[in-house]
Amino acid sequence: MSNVIEAQGLTKAFKLSRKAAKEKSETSSHVVGGVVIAVDNLSFTVKPGEIYGLLGPNGAGKTTTMRMLATLIKPNTGDAQVMGHSIVKEPEAVRASIGFLTSDLKLEDFFTPDYLFDFFARLQQVEPAAAARHKQQLFTRLGIDEFAHTKVSKLSTGMKQKTSIAVSLVHDPNLIIFDEPTNGLDVLTARVVTDYLEELCSAGKTIILSTHIFTLAEKLCHRVGIIMDGQMVAEGTLQELGGGRSLEDVFFELYAARHAEGVPAARYAEEVPA
Repeated sequence: MSNVIEAQGLTKAFKLSRKAAKEKSETSSHVVGGVVIAVDNLSFTVKPGEIYGLLGPNGAGKTTTMRMLATLIKPNTGDAQVMGHSIVKEPEAVRASIGFLTSDLKLEDFFTPDYLFDFFARLQQVEPAAAARHKQQLFTRLGIDEFAHTKVSKLSTGMKQKTSIAVSLVHDPNLIIFDEPTNGLDVLTARVVTDYLEELCSAGKTIILSTHIFTLAEKLCHRVGIIMDGQMVAEGTLQELGGGRSLEDVFFELYAARHAEGVPAARYAEEVPA
């Protein structure tokens, strides 16, 4: 497999309520006729064994892109090959081959990390002995052991996030999709998560993550795609993008240039099914 992910022309538009359309049309040229384009003709590739970062401000389309790749929502146009499978035509095969973590993942308060891991292992049809070994490894590495039998409702935000990571990796996938992996975490928990992502990459896993944090992208990513208003505006290694400058400097130069020229108007004026 030459690329783990090959995204071609991904576009996603959402129909807004009348109130939301009025509010957004005052601040975004990507809203026309009550339709907002969240992702606009986005193409990129992710190579085996690398950490690829989608970097952009809030509302740039990062989460929508990740959800399309994970087959939680369908693109209006375009497609992506994920682990050799089309997200449009083979969503079940894609889901079986990836691990997906989003900050929107809500764990049921009544259950414990131990129960949730076993439950999702059964859903993924992981052999019980293998699941038990993997659970021990993950719980120990992420520091969940002491809280394995504590109800989610009593866990800290950081422990919930680490439990979510363990659950997302229950089937030991080779491709891991993380949407804002350190969002809302304290510095200690965030360090545990970033260190573990580096370990996963060193073990041969491929990771794509979205973030708006420049230092996280600089620390973890082999290549970065910078997206604004749902469009890819720059892509490459840190050296290719900045030539020694920080990602923050590169980003704001691109942002200033883009808005000086005027953000492209939305291409959709009719209702597009979400």
